Amino acid sequence: MSDKPRFEFSIHAVDGKARTGTIAMKRGDIRTPAFMPVGTAATVKAMKPETVRAAGADIILGNTYHLMLRPGAERMARLGGLHEFMKWDRPILTDSGGYQVMSLSDLNKLTEKGVEFRSHIDGSKHMLTPERSMEIQRLLGSDIVMAFDECPRADRPLAEIEASMEMSMRWAKRSRDGFDSGQEHAARSALFGIQQGALDEGLRARSAEALRDIGFDGYAIGGLAVGEGQEAMFGVLDYAPGQLPEDRPRYLMGVGKPDDLVGAVERGVDMFDCVLPTRSGRNGQAFTWDDPINIRNARFAEDTGPLDPDCACPTCARYSRAYLHHLVRAGEMLGAMLMTDHNIGFYQQLMQSMRDAIFDGKFTEFADRFRKRYLG
Repeated sequence: MSDKPRFEFSIHAVDGKARTGTIAMKRGDIRTPAFMPVGTAATVKAMKPETVRAAGADIILGNTYHLMLRPGAERMARLGGLHEFMKWDRPILTDSGGYQVMSLSDLNKLTEKGVEFRSHIDGSKHMLTPERSMEIQRLLGSDIVMAFDECPRADRPLAEIEASMEMSMRWAKRSRDGFDSGQEHAARSALFGIQQGALDEGLRARSAEALRDIGFDGYAIGGLAVGEGQEAMFGVLDYAPGQLPEDRPRYLMGVGKPDDLVGAVERGVDMFDCVLPTRSGRNGQAFTWDDPINIRNARFAEDTGPLDPDCACPTCARYSRAYLHHLVRAGEMLGAMLMTDHNIGFYQQLMQSMRDAIFDGKFTEFADRFRKRYLG
């Protein structure tokens, strides 16, 4: 692992604003545009790590908040780190924990120092600061560490969004300093900053400038996919990626539906994560090239065809819609597993199709054809 680069981003082709490239890291290469399956609690729900890899994923996401509470960051370190714990030997990106502190806890106190909150598991009190977030992610053994930030809703007053963004930028500097203090971890991992500013172009420009001054390996676009809707999100993405350094990866956090991914790549985004394919799979929804389908519907009870005839995943190769309908309706665990396997496989096939289209200089044609088929 030592002879591989710590972090190198190479852009292989550009088509319009869409880019395809490679992030080279010590634990392996990440092809971009990339979709990261979410492994909240040291598992991509309903999938084995080797199945996730076989589906085409180069990197997964771990959740700092959940792992710090259970099983605990210090325990994870004693057990060899997150990679060894869950038997995933490729890169892992960990979020900072700030979003979950805000979204999952009704009892939290936000100050310049950080966030004091009560665990949603047992009510115990914790303090999460930029420094502690960096320490937790170091103990987990994260390959891509996210700066600690606050994620305000877009419907908050502009003055509050501005104050939150400015504090997140101060936290970004503290995250940088905290990350750099762990010299051994910093020598083999990367740190991403997070742009904030909700839907305001001026605030996002100021946030991007502050992040560039601090200096990060990559840059995330935060504060979207929190209820503002696709049109508003795309409105921000029309300018936000261009405010960030061109030679660094751009990561849109928490997105999204297949048409969100295509539209965001079209606007210059390189990396994504979202719980949607796994959560939808467990609830009986399958994504296909034509449209999402609910396998619970009675019309699939005697349908001997695959979920998607154009999908190359093992679920589509072996099992019928009728069988999947039966499994899901009966509440069998295998139903959630096969549906999730399909959705993650479909997402990875979508990313590969976009990478190929960009490389061939045909991304606009691909995007138009995809939308016509997927959205009707």
